[in-house]
Amino acid sequence: MHTRTLGQGLEVSAVGLGCMGMSQSYGPNPGDRDEMVGVIRHAVEEEGVTFFDTAEVYGPYANEELVGEALAPLRDRVVIATKFGWDIQDGRMVGTDSRPEQIRRVADASLRRLGTDVIDLFYQHRVDPDVPIEDVAGTVGELVAAGKVRHFGLSEAGAGTIRRAHAVHPVTAVQSEYSLWTRDPEPEVLSACGGLGIGFVPFSPLGKGFLTGTVGSSTEFAEGDIRSTIPRFDAGNIDANGALVGHVRALAEAKGATAGQVSLAWLLAQHPWIVPIPGTRRRGRVAENSGATRIALSADEVADLDALAARVGVRGDRYNARGMAMVGL
Repeated sequence: MHTRTLGQGLEVSAVGLGCMGMSQSYGPNPGDRDEMVGVIRHAVEEEGVTFFDTAEVYGPYANEELVGEALAPLRDRVVIATKFGWDIQDGRMVGTDSRPEQIRRVADASLRRLGTDVIDLFYQHRVDPDVPIEDVAGTVGELVAAGKVRHFGLSEAGAGTIRRAHAVHPVTAVQSEYSLWTRDPEPEVLSACGGLGIGFVPFSPLGKGFLTGTVGSSTEFAEGDIRSTIPRFDAGNIDANGALVGHVRALAEAKGATAGQVSLAWLLAQHPWIVPIPGTRRRGRVAENSGATRIALSADEVADLDALAARVGVRGDRYNARGMAMVGL
């Protein structure tokens, strides 16, 4: 596994690991906690992954505890990213809350759950329309000065917000959904990141499993699987979007790779400061995803994939209406 550098000199593995699915969102949670700890440690020790993503709201709270336990004996070898910005009541996220006092409370609580003395990368999970981004950036800057946080990040923020935040305290990374079928960041956000020297971290880089070719119109999502609420995963839309996966799979077969590996290789080819964080619960998938760094795409192949979504079309929003209203602010 080679490394890449996000903003402010933060060096991480070229492919990270999103840990959310180990605690929520993809059907029944794994019953064997020790196995999830093993998956995380396998990622470091066998695949060279050094970049791990979690958040207080995942669980809530349980995912930070899992990640903290798993990485405790490997702490000096890894970068841990977590997030603030939600109002969590009775175990449920009920809205945003990025007031300075809340950010400070979350930082202290996340440090305890992660069992560490510093958060490597602290993202605002969603922009809070009630709190000026300048106040958010200033508060995280204070946490950096206090030694509790090393780097500041934003998630699903618009280009204007990124620039305003960066003017107060340097932004190291912006995290947003980005993949062959979710191209939203391209027109403005990627340009802003490139111009300001900010790294970009795509989550759901495999389209929540769609781009691996393992999800079809006959797929029945288990209770609690977030994909059952996403229009893009309606049966009719999945059928319509199948042409995209078919094209990726054909290229993958020609290269002796998997569709998922080609999808990740395409992301890695976009910019040297892009670091995707595919999620999984399985060691085999960690190995497969890490192997994407060894897939070489020609300039013609990259250009063909660049135009793929526009050529074949993508049907359905990537979130429900409530979720779509919270991105790009």
